Amino acid sequence: MKQLCFTLTLLLTIISVNAQNKDTETADKLFGRFEYVDAAKEYLKVAKKGKDPYVYKQLAESYYNVFNTKEAIKWYAKATESKQDAETYYRYAQMLKAEGEYEEANKQMQKFAKMAPKDQRAVIFNQDPNYLPKLRNQEKLFDERILDINDDKNADFGAVLANDNTLYFTSARNTSRRKYGRNEEPYLDIYTAIYNEKTGSISEPKPLTDINTKWHDGPVAITADGKTMYFASESFVKGDFDKESTMKQRTGLIYLFVATKQDGKWGNVKPVSFNSNNWSTGNPTISNDGKTLYFTSNREGSIGDTDIWKVEVKGYNSFGEPENLGTKVNTEGKETFPYITDDDKLYFSSNGHKGFGGLDIFMIDLANDGETMNVGAPVNSPQDDFSFSFNNTKNIGFFSSNRKDKDNMYLAIPVCGVEAIVTVKDINTGNPLASAKVAILDDKQNVIETRTTDENGKLMYNVDCERSYSLKTSAIGYETSMLRLPKSRESKIDIEAFLKPIGNLIVDGKVALSDIYFEYNKSNMTPEAAFELDKLVEAMKADTNMVIMVKAHTDNRGSEEYNLNLSDLRARATVQYVISKGIDKSRISGKGYGESELKIDCGENCTEEQHAINRRTEFIIVQ
Repeated sequence: MKQLCFTLTLLLTIISVNAQNKDTETADKLFGRFEYVDAAKEYLKVAKKGKDPYVYKQLAESYYNVFNTKEAIKWYAKATESKQDAETYYRYAQMLKAEGEYEEANKQMQKFAKMAPKDQRAVIFNQDPNYLPKLRNQEKLFDERILDINDDKNADFGAVLANDNTLYFTSARNTSRRKYGRNEEPYLDIYTAIYNEKTGSISEPKPLTDINTKWHDGPVAITADGKTMYFASESFVKGDFDKESTMKQRTGLIYLFVATKQDGKWGNVKPVSFNSNNWSTGNPTISNDGKTLYFTSNREGSIGDTDIWKVEVKGYNSFGEPENLGTKVNTEGKETFPYITDDDKLYFSSNGHKGFGGLDIFMIDLANDGETMNVGAPVNSPQDDFSFSFNNTKNIGFFSSNRKDKDNMYLAIPVCGVEAIVTVKDINTGNPLASAKVAILDDKQNVIETRTTDENGKLMYNVDCERSYSLKTSAIGYETSMLRLPKSRESKIDIEAFLKPIGNLIVDGKVALSDIYFEYNKSNMTPEAAFELDKLVEAMKADTNMVIMVKAHTDNRGSEEYNLNLSDLRARATVQYVISKGIDKSRISGKGYGESELKIDCGENCTEEQHAINRRTEFIIVQ
């Protein structure tokens, strides 16, 4: 996240005084002012003069802070040729994960964990060091799609959709403004656009001139009634700066501000009472009832680089005492960008919990005292993924990622899931059928998966909501059955599938299947034909003495010779299908009869329906 040094890192960078010297004096000053791009250029000049582990580390840290993973890895590798502090190995591992070098990342994490065994990040790692395969294969919660309102060159992040369909986000797209020294990109502004629920489109963004200053502004949080905004800006707005700053180098901090909407305009801007020039306070999110404000800070009492805190809102710009969310959420790493949903699920970004690399997005259900979980791919990637928000009313989310070289905004589209509980029963007795097979098919009748019922005749499928499926059910001694799985948005549905005993199929010396039809002028097996033939297979498995003669017929279009050959091909195709299902070839034979035994003799005036009826297959029990 090259753009996010202001909003995300909230850095209080400490440079080792003992390692500084005249050669690095210029670079160290730039680094101390968080001007990492220029600092790296100066450190590179020093690096050319000879081996210096301090310079190597500072180069790695400079690139780490602007998320230049390849260069960071290069210089961390050189720096760790000499012994380093535990945090250096941790950051090295994060950069390696961001480039997909998981095996090497684990080696560096092992070094980190050995040096800092009580660090929560080390404890989490040691509990499950090979977590990545499980993380990659966990159930998908969201699909993602990049927004078309992203700027071509500059960072966009922090999208939050208010209930009035106004989309607020933070961007560095205003190139007419002066550049920010840390990354040589424009300062951040707050922008708005309108989200169209019907089309999913978003209007052309406009700067929020009511709020924007000449400093960094954003991201924002909007109350459910749309009347109050909390937003981050720089302490310079109030003439404040880090109390550790000097007159020669004044370092700004992040402050939170609150504003109200009056006559369609945002105003009455005030800093919140718990800002301090001892620490930064930013990245706000407000609960649905407006009574709890969550935010990011490195304030006193923080566990790691930055933690997530909450504070009671007592009234307009009146607050209780901030509380740290504790070790379920916060680690010795970086936790940031909280977002609280209407149902009290807290989403946040972290590089301290188990992730794919860089920052990952996590979720914890505060209402039910849940555990922190990674939201998984494709929302999370090896790069930085952050600033997740979700509007429960609109059922749509947003997040940001630098997976495409710069910070971009993405849609997070919920994968709506339904737990379908299927019970297979005998249609006559109502008794459950154990070991029945149930195949689930998509709307094009392609088999997705086949499962077997337990001793209670039950099995379960997880399916997408509002999507059509079919269930094909079979059991030894029973006819195969097909039923439609209804579309649903319910979290759980119960389905009963009833099977008829095979004995019901035998009528007047024939296996009474529904007619097996072929497409005009073709002999290949259709899904519908295969479904009916599966009933014949089950009947022949139930009665091992049964021998079948297949009679295939055509309509009266084409010559008699052609139709005879075509029907013979269809008979062979039918026989081959049954044999392929495990029936011995000595028990089934077939012959084509062409148009010699028309079911409807309609001459040259046959309708398409009559032609289809003539294009049939019959199954005669020979023995």
